[in-house]
Amino acid sequence: MPINRKATPETKNLYANLQRLAKKGIMFGHQDDLAYGIGWKYEPGRSDVKDVVGEYPAVAGWDLGHLELGKPANLDGVPFEQMRSFVQEIYAKGGLNTFSWHLNNPLDPSKTSWDTMDSTIQHLFKDPKALKRYESWLDGLATFMKSLKGPKGELIPVVFRPLHEHTGSWFWWGRNHCSPQEYKQMWRFTVDYLRKKKANNLLFAYSTDRFTSREDYLERYPGDDYVDIVGFDIYHRLPQDTTQTAQATQTFIKETRQMVETLRQIGQEKNKVWTLSETGLETLPLADWWTNVLTPIVQDAGLSYVMVWRNGRPDHYYAPYPGQKSVPDFKIFHRNPKVFFINKAAQEQLYAPPAKK
Repeated sequence: MPINRKATPETKNLYANLQRLAKKGIMFGHQDDLAYGIGWKYEPGRSDVKDVVGEYPAVAGWDLGHLELGKPANLDGVPFEQMRSFVQEIYAKGGLNTFSWHLNNPLDPSKTSWDTMDSTIQHLFKDPKALKRYESWLDGLATFMKSLKGPKGELIPVVFRPLHEHTGSWFWWGRNHCSPQEYKQMWRFTVDYLRKKKANNLLFAYSTDRFTSREDYLERYPGDDYVDIVGFDIYHRLPQDTTQTAQATQTFIKETRQMVETLRQIGQEKNKVWTLSETGLETLPLADWWTNVLTPIVQDAGLSYVMVWRNGRPDHYYAPYPGQKSVPDFKIFHRNPKVFFINKAAQEQLYAPPAKK
């Protein structure tokens, strides 16, 4: 069951089906997949992934940054009205939508997520005006989430992944800028507030960056009653010295798979869904990255899904597009019977009651 006992029937079904489907294989996801790609923007029915393999990924990622500022588009320029339509399209096709939130700083809204003001959370709960501002941001977020509706007026279930990558220190909620207790307080306040606002279509995903051990992963974990999905983000970065590429890649595979195994233990013990919530290799210079790097990390690991980051620019993309050197390998990955793109995910009917055993 989701942590929110008042979750909608479709949200409860989704959670049960994510647990069931993870035993069969892993869903593949891509950030902003329907919105834009290399050389195009906002063309209905288009996606770089679809251009390559003929179908959308099973999971589409979106970001809510700048919703809190009342802007019409998010921090990457995606209009929220269009984002809603994309979410509805993925849902109608049987896929899953997941949201991150690179929010500005509620103490000083002119500061971005990456402006690392120390002790923001500590000061937030001592500053009634700032806390009121954060509550108003959550009001807007709840309103947006409740505007995501399917053809029968039902709320579309989504995964919400707030305050992510907090084991790093590049965001104001990161490790060096707040204590474990402060981070937990912020997380619990956020979840409680959204539940109070009846955003009953959210599954909450706790998503660290790199971690070294089970204890490290759980240091800021807010409790089983506040988390539906456990995950982590990690990116493959190649050394400047190309003679070191092979060794560095093997190290990345080994260390990431160890993190996946730790996550599997945590997920099984806590009866949570577990995911690799963000990953990728920028510009995909390794032609065999999909089958020889990603697959060994995720195969037979019980992960619900793996998502690569967005195709933002010709020098900043994480999924192949027609003509990109990893396309042949991506097609092999696409044919893997244990990898689910949207057509296979649709057959699993993620939002329908799971069949009784």
